[in-house]
Amino acid sequence: MNSSTWMLGGYQTDFARNLQREGLDFADLTAEAVANTCAVAGVAAADVEVIHVGNAFGELFAGQGHLGAMPATVCDDLWGIPATRHEAACASGGTALLAAMADLRAGNYDIALVLGVELEKTVSGDQAARYLGAAAWAGHEGENAKFMWPYMFAELAQEYDNRYGLDEAHLRRIGEVNFGNAKANPNAQTRDWTNLVFEADDEHNPLVEGRLRRLDCSQITDGAAGVVLVSDRYRRAHPDARPWAEVTGWGHATAGLSLASKLATRDDSGYLLPHLRTTITDALGRAQVTLDDLDGVEIHDCFTMSEYLTIDHLGLTAPGQSWRAIEDGDIERGGRLPINPSGGLLGGGHPVGASGIRMLLDAASQVSGRAGEMQVDGARTFGTVNFGGSTATCVALVCAAADG
Repeated sequence: MNSSTWMLGGYQTDFARNLQREGLDFADLTAEAVANTCAVAGVAAADVEVIHVGNAFGELFAGQGHLGAMPATVCDDLWGIPATRHEAACASGGTALLAAMADLRAGNYDIALVLGVELEKTVSGDQAARYLGAAAWAGHEGENAKFMWPYMFAELAQEYDNRYGLDEAHLRRIGEVNFGNAKANPNAQTRDWTNLVFEADDEHNPLVEGRLRRLDCSQITDGAAGVVLVSDRYRRAHPDARPWAEVTGWGHATAGLSLASKLATRDDSGYLLPHLRTTITDALGRAQVTLDDLDGVEIHDCFTMSEYLTIDHLGLTAPGQSWRAIEDGDIERGGRLPINPSGGLLGGGHPVGASGIRMLLDAASQVSGRAGEMQVDGARTFGTVNFGGSTATCVALVCAAADG
């Protein structure tokens, strides 16, 4: 069994685009991702041995399912290559990565193309919110919500407040940091946004659901991301290959669909979501590192609240004390653990099936010194935390600089 997985390179589309306005569809998006991912990685499409595609909502937003077959549809060199589509809501990309890594570690294949593709700007914002709500427990929760996911993460915020206390100013600061980081990201959806108001301003930053305001929420996004992963056996056969990073650790946990069932599950750890904490500690343990070894992390800030709760679940603070890391500047570039130097989902954009792959791409860019203006000085080890629904599916990865 091969023990390591290596990332040769990857590609991200511009998340500010609207493909429908450009007259483009899933075929065009996939073709762009396939061609550019392979080109950046220095691998011919004909050499790819297995394909894994992350997509959550193709049937709803575009009436298109069976997206595992789309790479072969748009690239003749991929005809006959085994391919699978993975759906796990916002963790679809993360689970596609895990499946590719398992294929490589098992020795089934040596070169995997992993793509995340999502079209969401095909409908109005209100309709998009209804489609995205399919990742909750349909008919069992959120019946009174106008916007399902802002409602659910507002409920999480309220539960956090009930247990530990929560100052909304800390949520606003997370948004300010991540939208600010996005200014340095040439592919970020909000990189050109100006005159943003992060305070509790009902005109410029209105409430959406509960205590969450417009800039507490990630965007409706079209986009794709892709990476090429290879095995130890591939590296031995290609000593001149220069991977960007080694994926050294992974964690994966799945809980029930409903938020209520998660909040009812408690252990002695004090964490609001013990399964999320376990996902993170499993990834760190498999990588044989501690949090102090990480130089940064790309995490799933679909809402400011999702980043807030992940801060303490990382172990950056004690349970219930995420505010300390925010007030101390620990999460900012130059802080103890820079979080989302890319802008994350809030500032960077959130094409659902692509987000987990985009996170790994940005983490690998950091440890290989390819992050440009987003670069964290001296980064050698980076983490990612990707989750779907109200954390029903959680995936965490650790990647390190590929020396030698």
